[in-house]
Amino acid sequence: MNKRSKTIVWIVVTVVLVALVGVLISEILGAATQVSFTKFESLLFEEGKIQELYLDGFNWTGYTLDANGNVIAKYAAVGPEMYSMADYLAYIGQFENLPAISVNIEFADPNAGSVWSSLTPILGVVLVSVMFWLIMRSAAGGGNASMSINKQKAHVQNNLKVRFSDVAGAEEEKEELAEVVEFLKSPKKFAALGARIPSGVLLVGPPGTGKTLFAKAVAGEAGVPFFSVSGSDFVEMYVGVGAKRVRDLFDMAKKNQPCIIFIDEIDAVGRRRGAGLGGGHDEREQTLNQILVQMDGFEANEGIIVMAATNREDILDPALLRPGRFDRRINVNLPDVKGREQILKVHARNKPMSPDVNFKTVARITAGFSGAELANLLNEAAILAARAGKKTIGNLELYDGINKVLMGPQKKSRVVTESDKRCTAYHEAGHAVLACLCKHCDPVHEVSIIPRGRAAGYTMTRPETDDNDVSYNKLIDNICMSLGGRVAEELVIQDITTGASADLQHVSDIARRMVTQWGMSEKLGLVAYDSDQPVFMGMEYGNQSRGGYSQETAAAIDSEIRRLVSEAHTRATKLLKANRSIMDNMSRVLVEKETIYTEEVAMLMKGADYKEVIAFMEEKEGTHRDNPFATMTTPSKEHVVEEEKPTETENKDE
Repeated sequence: MNKRSKTIVWIVVTVVLVALVGVLISEILGAATQVSFTKFESLLFEEGKIQELYLDGFNWTGYTLDANGNVIAKYAAVGPEMYSMADYLAYIGQFENLPAISVNIEFADPNAGSVWSSLTPILGVVLVSVMFWLIMRSAAGGGNASMSINKQKAHVQNNLKVRFSDVAGAEEEKEELAEVVEFLKSPKKFAALGARIPSGVLLVGPPGTGKTLFAKAVAGEAGVPFFSVSGSDFVEMYVGVGAKRVRDLFDMAKKNQPCIIFIDEIDAVGRRRGAGLGGGHDEREQTLNQILVQMDGFEANEGIIVMAATNREDILDPALLRPGRFDRRINVNLPDVKGREQILKVHARNKPMSPDVNFKTVARITAGFSGAELANLLNEAAILAARAGKKTIGNLELYDGINKVLMGPQKKSRVVTESDKRCTAYHEAGHAVLACLCKHCDPVHEVSIIPRGRAAGYTMTRPETDDNDVSYNKLIDNICMSLGGRVAEELVIQDITTGASADLQHVSDIARRMVTQWGMSEKLGLVAYDSDQPVFMGMEYGNQSRGGYSQETAAAIDSEIRRLVSEAHTRATKLLKANRSIMDNMSRVLVEKETIYTEEVAMLMKGADYKEVIAFMEEKEGTHRDNPFATMTTPSKEHVVEEEKPTETENKDE
């Protein structure tokens, strides 16, 4: 039943109900007062309250009227019992002389000609019929459900406005897809040379890198219909529904050749078969079989190009990836610094940006951001600017947007005790000092003790370059820097807190990967004992050798992990002892000002007193917040105190 039919039915039901309620109310208000015949005779003859009398067999009805003839009261009684009808008729005959006392006698039922009395049974029948029909429709809901299940869920879009110019930061990927566009525009050019365009293009990459946007851009550039569907839309609890939807989808596409079918998150339906999950007659596997047949089976689909997106290529069925189906795989990676700059410019087209905004600087400090995160960054910056009542988006909003995307909004209203504030200040100072002292750590851009997200404080470091490979020395320095907060608590507070839980998890994860995945342990050698791929249970059942090393090797792995962390802890302790005065000054500045940036960190690392730094910040009040990027210079590390050259501060502490 469509929406219009349902509206009509409910209008009819409402009208019938209102009519029945009106009838009931009129019947209740017009009901007669039932009295005995003796009382009725008294009202008629002695009290004179009945001016109109109606006789219907043995049923007597009397009405009391006002001066205008309106009914005031209504009385009803059963007539006297007589031995015969003749006696009763003789008794009634005496009322022919009653007009002397103004009594109107009619031998009829006063309600015999009432419209309501005729409509009441009809309305009742209509209401019962409608209600019965609605109940039957509800009981037959399985038919509607079946129609809904069999309905094709693919979305068809024509004349898409998305172009390759709307996709930035992936020039090589554009070149790969340009061939697909060219084939869709002029297929005869390729056919003349005997070339066969790839029937399927699989876009692989992390979430948010623009895989769906690429598919839309191909359809937009080629000007062909775009059929988009999610992998989960094929799978239902009913057997055969997924396969039917696949057939219907390709039948629709054949009628609109040339066209593009885009299956988003294809891993939902394209997982490898025979994994032991669901059996050979699993509905998902039947759907996958139908996709395989449609892509490269007995029937040719030359004008149909199937594009799909996934971030879990490792779990896809091998038959799906063979030539003839998805025979071209395009890796859509995270953008580099140049790509991030282009993406920022694309998303800033319709936003009023301040003239002093430099997207190169923003791109440099957003290493690891995906295209979706960069778009979210600009959106957050626009919201912050609007909240502040500004007409343009400036560097301040961009910088705050970066931090908000990474860690969430600041929680300045949270009540923090002085002891917690001091502890957090030393904790973050420990991180920042070690980040500056360790040669291979990224430069520090911001240190704050204002709670943000789940963290009580944070030390923000930014990489200078987009290095894909991380060296052993950089990993060791990162472990040392991550332990700076815990070591600072041990040195200053003479106690440890739960604030380092995230740091310890990060340190343990790096150390374990160094030992089990990256072959960075001399004791265990160049052997990979683990994989960085996510676990797929179906593959685990069929591959018992994964992680199958001996207990002695497991013990050696644990020993090496503890050694790496222990050595980093010892090194961090020596460095912070040797530079205790710097840590003290930094913590005092943090307690006073709550947040410091690159310039203040550089001053403190060069030996400036906390009073000097606070005076500098007060003198430059507002400059840092108007353009936080302006002071992003890498602090000099010439002052680093090596472990084998302890200073007087270290000796004093020891």
